[in-house]
Amino acid sequence: MSRPERNSIRKGAALFMVAGAATAVAGAVLFFGMQPVTDLSDEMWRYPWESSGAFVAFTIFSAFLHALVAVGIVAFGRSGAAGRSRAATAGVALAAAGTALLLVGELLSIPIRDAQVDESSATPVGAVFGVAGTLSMIGFLVLGWATLRAGIWHDWRRYTPLVTGVWLFAMTALSAAFPTALHGMVGVYGLGLLAIAVALYTDPTPAADGSVGELQLRRA
Repeated sequence: MSRPERNSIRKGAALFMVAGAATAVAGAVLFFGMQPVTDLSDEMWRYPWESSGAFVAFTIFSAFLHALVAVGIVAFGRSGAAGRSRAATAGVALAAAGTALLLVGELLSIPIRDAQVDESSATPVGAVFGVAGTLSMIGFLVLGWATLRAGIWHDWRRYTPLVTGVWLFAMTALSAAFPTALHGMVGVYGLGLLAIAVALYTDPTPAADGSVGELQLRRA
């Protein structure tokens, strides 16, 4: 892989790190800092934001983070760490599509910020987030499996996409049982994204490092 391509992937990984870290911090601040002190009902869509304007600003910021995550996922696919198999391609496409749909869900949240979560206006937006989460979960699980199968990364890096996918799977059940813990769970998801991003930034073109990796890449 050429040096310009390597640099491009590393830039994508840097943006990915920013998004993962910011997602983790935001989730922690909302769950540990804002939820315990808010007077807003957890049945409100914008919970725990008491200020409608602050919610709008945060939602736009969150949409921006999703865009950075999508850039990072594409950079991961270009790196070859998951090989060039159909599973790797599908995993990248699904994870990126799910992330893009999360961005759409964030923007759709702005007009319904004063609605109750069970109101008819909120139902379609909740569905968008549901589909987005499912696509992301399947994408990261498939990408994680492809990364392990390719055998190009041989250390902790190889497990990061799969662990993130497994956590998204766990979130599906946990968020239904403990809806007010969702922000904290999103924060953990951010840590998973950060782990993938750090792995990618520190080894952006693993397929180019060694004949064994090249051989496994061709077989994937």
